Amino acid sequence: MAIQSTEKIWHNGKLIPWDQATLHVMSHVVNYGSSVFEGIRCYALPNGPAIFRANEHVQRLLDSAKIYRIDVDYTREEIVSGLLEVVKNNGVWPCYIRPIVLRGYGEAGVNPFNSPTEVYICNYPWGKYLGTDAEQGVDVCVSSWTRIAPNTLPAIAKSGANYMNSQLIKMEAILNGYVEGIALDVNGFVSEGSGENIFVVRNGSLLTAPLGNSVLPGITRDSVLRIARELDIPIVEQMIPREMLYIADEVFFSGTAAEITPVRSVDKISVGKGVAGPITKAIQKEFYGIIRGEKPDKFGWLTPVPVSSKHPVGV
Repeated sequence: MAIQSTEKIWHNGKLIPWDQATLHVMSHVVNYGSSVFEGIRCYALPNGPAIFRANEHVQRLLDSAKIYRIDVDYTREEIVSGLLEVVKNNGVWPCYIRPIVLRGYGEAGVNPFNSPTEVYICNYPWGKYLGTDAEQGVDVCVSSWTRIAPNTLPAIAKSGANYMNSQLIKMEAILNGYVEGIALDVNGFVSEGSGENIFVVRNGSLLTAPLGNSVLPGITRDSVLRIARELDIPIVEQMIPREMLYIADEVFFSGTAAEITPVRSVDKISVGKGVAGPITKAIQKEFYGIIRGEKPDKFGWLTPVPVSSKHPVGV
């Protein structure tokens, strides 16, 4: 889906026109992939726009920067304020918000320390990530590409470089006729999709891989776990063998982009009855109820965007 541009982008504390948010070709990030970023959704609730788990997303952004020794001159509160400012000024919601911290134009070479840190925040409309059939379930494959191994690139950091691995997984799946690929870790256990965490339901229990299996600590993943505890669904964080995907009662993806997306088949083997199962549906009901404003925000996940009554209606 092509990006639909908006009017302003937040850059180092100031709003600039979309077309002026440019980089030099010799920027460190262009040559070496030195960036960390987040994907955050802002939802259109009946009482106005609200950003989903803004504080948690920005904290993960700063944690990712810390792992990569990127100094950020802004606090979590200042970046959250930037998220709100961008959405408010562009008047676009629901939307996807992309804060990105990158190493800019400085010295040539792998050493990043003499390249300046740039912080950008942009937002734009974005619909269903895994297509219009996502509610009915998607067909996926186990990828031939392995997830990045521990002590190579840190999987806990949401860095641009990590997503070269994700691109290989995604492209292979698409070219083979699937919507998404599931990657195994270096030891052959289930890790995650190209841009989503994975949950497996077996005999009434909800299974998901621990962070040690090269798993990104997903904000939506955490949301699913919190909802499951509220619903008294047994949770097991354990290493998941590949074949468990084939005999699972239910499988679903979670992520900011994917939200809660059921998996219909893996490697052309039907998951359960080939439709979203009862546990997936129960978690979806709670999750979507909160982000649509149909249920109370009992977890405090939504940060309202302060817009006036005179502000144009979002798209």
